[in-house]
Amino acid sequence: MSNTTISASALAIGDELLSGRTRDKNIGHLAVTLTSIGVTLREVRIVQDDERAIVEALNDLRSKYDYVFTSGGIGPTHDDITADSISKAFDLPCIYEDKAMELLSAHYKQRGLEFTAARQRMARMPEGAVHIHNPVSVAPGFHIKNVYVMAGVPKVFEAMLSNVIPALKTGTILLSDSIISFHGEGDIGTPLGDIQNDNPDISIGSYPKFTQDGGYSSEIVVRGLDNEKIAKAILEIKAMLNSLD
Repeated sequence: MSNTTISASALAIGDELLSGRTRDKNIGHLAVTLTSIGVTLREVRIVQDDERAIVEALNDLRSKYDYVFTSGGIGPTHDDITADSISKAFDLPCIYEDKAMELLSAHYKQRGLEFTAARQRMARMPEGAVHIHNPVSVAPGFHIKNVYVMAGVPKVFEAMLSNVIPALKTGTILLSDSIISFHGEGDIGTPLGDIQNDNPDISIGSYPKFTQDGGYSSEIVVRGLDNEKIAKAILEIKAMLNSLD
């Protein structure tokens, strides 16, 4: 395991996400999975099915982070343009990849279905890309340099991600601890800020919760790479909360 920080970003693609017709489930799963192996998800973007928007976002993200994970837009319909857009971002031809064509042809033959031109679109990817195995519906995702391109359907995305994880560089796993406060955030905001300033190697977040009966609390979460530093901050927070009682 590396002691350096490994960074990642996510690019979710699809008009349906921006219209609210589809609610994204992949980003949360990606964040939890990456955190568990010591990869920090630092930025998430959602873009429409527009080649220019995809290319611009991808080129920016892949230049800033160790990994980019995309979801959506690699299906058989006319508006699935992710493969074309990724190819353009890397200045590579978008080809009908031989192995993908063989896999899909055999899959549809076994199901007694015609391997139509629309279905063949799912075999398209940048020249030189490496397959991401899809155990759910066969059509592969693909990997090129630090970009991993996966389906938008959550079940398929999760299966593809499981096959990607073993190949990733990992860093130090982020640790966390938490404490519940029943004081208003307006009361604890300033002293929490002071504790944060005194402990620059950890991060402190406050997350309010409301119950149906009008109750209120905040979960104060302390994250970092060192258990001793986290424990020190927790003790300081407990002392601060006690002083407000």
